[in-house]
Amino acid sequence: MTTTPATGGRPRARASSGPLVIRRGRRRPPRRNRRSVTLTVLTSIMLVYALLPLVWLLINASKTQEGLFGSSGLWFHSDFALFRNIADTFTYDDGIFTRWLLNTLLYVVVGAGGATALATVAGYGLAKFDFPGRKAVFAVVIGAVAVPGTALAVPTFLMFSGLGLTNTPWAIIIPSLVSPFGLYLMWTYATDAVPDEILESARVDGAREFQAFLRIGLPLLAPGIVTVLLFTVVATWNNYFLPLIMLKDPGWYPLTLGLKEWNAQASTIGGEAIFNLVITGSLLTIVPLVAAFLLLQRYWQSGLAAGSVKE
Repeated sequence: MTTTPATGGRPRARASSGPLVIRRGRRRPPRRNRRSVTLTVLTSIMLVYALLPLVWLLINASKTQEGLFGSSGLWFHSDFALFRNIADTFTYDDGIFTRWLLNTLLYVVVGAGGATALATVAGYGLAKFDFPGRKAVFAVVIGAVAVPGTALAVPTFLMFSGLGLTNTPWAIIIPSLVSPFGLYLMWTYATDAVPDEILESARVDGAREFQAFLRIGLPLLAPGIVTVLLFTVVATWNNYFLPLIMLKDPGWYPLTLGLKEWNAQASTIGGEAIFNLVITGSLLTIVPLVAAFLLLQRYWQSGLAAGSVKE
């Protein structure tokens, strides 16, 4: 800065010789995220671990009984017999596989469907209503979640035997209606998914509790309901130990127990080895579960109530 008489000795800013230029430093190229590479490798390993049994099942379901022992387990045999095996699976032993499939569907629709409905209603009630003994119910539910199902199988058998319900479908359906984990999941999900302000507004507008549950609660609980439904469906579909101790009549067997009986034929005197049908039946058993996951995954959404309450 300089001083001149024209400005009375006040400092005057020196004129800039040109436009002001702001120079920015060059952006450094982003460093490679080593953590992403590690996670990708670990995810790939887990993917191979999960899909390898399915690939093995699909490949070996296309082989004949002789082809299973005359070729590699991870490659196809020259004699492709997938469709022939599927036809033989449904026709072997007077079509008993179809009966087992229908039994499993019965147990899943009534048992898993009923368990989901009960868990939804009970979880919603425990989350949105306060009543004496609510904490005790919570403690019982948590304790029931911690107890494995196999530990309750023998007491359940003794109880159903005293009632004369063993070797009947009710011995499988009634225990399947109780899902402590599903109840706990719906309880915790309904606590945040259904805001109390929305229910209070519905009550002010004259809606009854059941109407508010049907019109407001159920739509908001849809993701949780689907999650509980999938858990109960998978648990009931793959249930093995409970039918093993409850059922004696092969006509009421589910798929899990029926395929085990087919597999055990090879170790009995004069029994016929039908490993190709066992593998094909196992493949057919998992198809409905895969289809259920693919069809219901679109309902796995979160934040349905976001923005519905004005603070």
